[in-house]
Order: sequence, then C-alpha cells, then structure tokens
Amino acid sequence: MADRIMTVNAYTTLDLLVGHAEGHGFEEDAMATLNVRTPRTEPDHVTLELELDNTELDHLPAHADSVTLTAGQARTLAQELTECAKQIESESE
Repeated sequence: MADRIMTVNAYTTLDLLVGHAEGHGFEEDAMATLNVRTPRTEPDHVTLELELDNTELDHLPAHADSVTLTAGQARTLAQELTECAKQIESESE
C-alpha cells in the first residue's frame, strides 16, 4: 500500500484484508488494513481503524476511517463478531 495513512507494523490487528467501498454511483474493492487499539496510557476507549489501499481505488482519495468505542460497545461488537463467526462455522460443517 503506497501513500499509507495508518501505521502498520507487527502489532496491527489484520493487515491484509479485502475491503469494499460503496458510494453514490460507485462500488470498489481494494486490499485493506484493519486495526483495533487503545491509548497506551490511561486507556478509556477502543479505536477501530480501517484503511483501503488507495492505489486500487478510482473514486476515493487516500484516507482512513475510524470509530471510537466505549468498553461496552467494544464488548457488544466482539459478541456480534463471535456470533457471526459461529454461524459461518456451523454452515460450513
């Protein structure tokens, strides 16, 4: 990924995914990076960051998106992800 905005290193949560962007009149797929982090000192939130490889996008400028979650919101997201993963696993068995 050239012109990367997010820092990607050995601690990045998922550094090679297929991402999807959709807007009015366009849809694009590109390689993506997804990271989950908390502040190093006095952690009071969880940040979820996503960046699509802008070299593979025609309609979006280089950018990274993020959301800030409370501990409760992070647990809710983790629970939903776990349930969806179980559903996928049970369907593939």
